[in-house]
Amino acid sequence: MQDNTIAIDSNESIARTFWRYAIPSIAAMVVNGLYQVIDGIFVGHYVGYEGLAGINIAWPIIGIIAGLGIMIGMGAGSLLSIYRGEGNNAKAQQTLSSSLWLIALFGAVSMLLIYYFGAALLTAQGAIGNTLNFSLDYINVFTWGAGFTIAAGALPMLIRNDDSPNFATGLMILGAVMNIILDYLFIGLFDLGLKGAAIATVISQLTVFIIGVGYFFSARSQIKINKLTFNFAIASKAVTLGASSLCMFLYFSFIVALHNKLFMVYGTSVHVGAFAIIGYLGTMYYLVAEGIAGGMQPPVSYYFGSKQIDKIKATVMLALKIILISGVVSVALLNMYPETVISLFSKNDPLLFAETQKGLRLHLFALYLDGFIFLASVYFMAVNQGGKALAISVGNMLIQLPFLYFLPQWLGVDGIWLSVPISNIVLTLIVAPLLWRDIQRSSQKHSELITNMAS
Repeated sequence: MQDNTIAIDSNESIARTFWRYAIPSIAAMVVNGLYQVIDGIFVGHYVGYEGLAGINIAWPIIGIIAGLGIMIGMGAGSLLSIYRGEGNNAKAQQTLSSSLWLIALFGAVSMLLIYYFGAALLTAQGAIGNTLNFSLDYINVFTWGAGFTIAAGALPMLIRNDDSPNFATGLMILGAVMNIILDYLFIGLFDLGLKGAAIATVISQLTVFIIGVGYFFSARSQIKINKLTFNFAIASKAVTLGASSLCMFLYFSFIVALHNKLFMVYGTSVHVGAFAIIGYLGTMYYLVAEGIAGGMQPPVSYYFGSKQIDKIKATVMLALKIILISGVVSVALLNMYPETVISLFSKNDPLLFAETQKGLRLHLFALYLDGFIFLASVYFMAVNQGGKALAISVGNMLIQLPFLYFLPQWLGVDGIWLSVPISNIVLTLIVAPLLWRDIQRSSQKHSELITNMAS
């Protein structure tokens, strides 16, 4: 696996620096998301809508576990870039070793929680019959594999912030390709259903874990691990900075779980299956947006650490334009070619197709606002304002509740589909001024500092 190590060059253009980080980040996020999407494609074709409903009801649990990995990767990764910008290699090394301990700790806790509370979390979403059995088949595998899921989310981000984004992307691609092959074997040939999908995912993530840990003990690594020490203060800071990313996954898990419950109350498992397909389609844009925001984070954190405040605004505005344009284009394409995209996940089931097409048009019309909200959260994390990043993520979850409570009562299933896009519009009206004011205030402080130094 070849890699061209890159570093932030203060003399390089802002756009070039951004794209050198954004392209590998986007590729890594999309490839990482293929784990879930590929599972959905195989389950939809070989098991059917009940299998799709089963994996969608299991997803909130797995999503939280994956979120722990992203939390460690984003939080510790931000610290790595900040300390590198400051030239503090000792703290960068302590950050890396502490993050490995965090992976082990959260992995152990996750496995215990799935073992004792997994079934209860499934039934709380309304899972019954075959749907419940399929969900249990899926999550039971993660009783022993949750730690690898966390590591597979965190390690590529740490490697990326070690100035090896190409290696990180290659590692993610390797895991996704393995998942495709193993899904075909376990689901298509061996007929293991959702259990096979979970086994394929865990084996692929185990491979990422082994290679990822090996990287930091190799000559490729810029930040060397001298000792596997645990620095509580740094670990706490990493968790605090990355908490907003975890909250995004908590948000998605909570919203998916609540939607599953409401669809089982106001509809049937067909609606849950349709929601699963729409989730997979929306996920591809979410991952692109997360990749853009993730690619923005290393240079913004570096500029923040090295006091190059003027470059922060330009980088954020570039990322914002790309996220909004790609979101609008995604919505247009999904509405223009619904038959093509839905057929990827179904076996020509006319009822499933009709419900999915209707949900797609109602649920995803404001898709691009999800990208904006995520970018705003990552920005505040990148400039060491974990509190604001966390507030946006928590607000993103809480603002859904009144809409999900009232709209289904008024509009039935249509109200469930419309709850998220309407709440995103409301939250954007709050977050957009907050982001703009912070960027403008930072630029003003920078200008005043230069003026004072000149005088």
